[in-house]
Amino acid sequence: MSTYALDSHAKAEAPPVAAAPSWLADLTELFKLRIVAFTAFTAATGFAVASPAEVDYSGLFWAVLACVLAAGGSSALNQYLERDTDALMERTRHRPLPAGRIAPRGALFLGFQLVVAGVTLLALTTNLLAAALLLATVVLYVWVYTPLKRRTALCTIVGAVPGAMPPLVGWAAATGKIEFGGIVLFAIMFLWQLPHFIAIGWVYREDYLRGGLRMLTHLDADGILAARQAFLYSAALFVVGAMPCVAHLAGMTYLLGSFLLGGAFLVLNLRWNLQPSRKHAYGVFFGSLAYLILLFSLLLADRVGA
Repeated sequence: MSTYALDSHAKAEAPPVAAAPSWLADLTELFKLRIVAFTAFTAATGFAVASPAEVDYSGLFWAVLACVLAAGGSSALNQYLERDTDALMERTRHRPLPAGRIAPRGALFLGFQLVVAGVTLLALTTNLLAAALLLATVVLYVWVYTPLKRRTALCTIVGAVPGAMPPLVGWAAATGKIEFGGIVLFAIMFLWQLPHFIAIGWVYREDYLRGGLRMLTHLDADGILAARQAFLYSAALFVVGAMPCVAHLAGMTYLLGSFLLGGAFLVLNLRWNLQPSRKHAYGVFFGSLAYLILLFSLLLADRVGA
């Protein structure tokens, strides 16, 4: 077969070249809009649960918008700081900064402006306490958690703190106070994140190691330690998930639902313990998303005063 024929055959069988992402897709990736939507949902839950029978929908709108702006800005700042690391990892090297589609200075400028806008908006439309909590969330995520990822495996636990703040921010926006109910929602979010991120951290442990990031799972090749940790945190979540009833935030419908959801999530974690594998780790990861969405939806539906 001639060289021309070989070349023609190779071109015929080669997969089509993917089109370059659009500017809209790049901004969606830069601001991590799916995570931003999740942040908005949890902040809205905190605001609504803290409210009396009649929710102040105007205040809810401004609080959620402020959290959306700050979360999007935090994501841009995070990717600005991690652009060199992202370039080393397979799952992140096509992001707009390491791929060169967005200039680092542009991401830095956009991120900073969005954070300032979000914190300022919350201070002007709700109260200073909520704005201070939102600012603390950004600082912990961008300037504490992000650098720690290169230094210590405890970064996952540290990162769970800012990740758990949105419902507390929403609570403070509604009440102007930090109360037991808000702390309960914070605790649920904190414990929920640990099995969630341990599972995905174990699946991508080699990629994280390639990028020089120190995760709890980077030396756990067989997954036994990761699965055991995730199970322990999910067991604690089973108990804490029922605490909104102790805080008089919800009724018996929520209590029964929290036990069913917590039990199902425990089963997913137990299955990963008994058979450590990527399949079961993914089960824990996606199961955790379903768990929190359903749990908070149930809390909204059965909240006291609704």
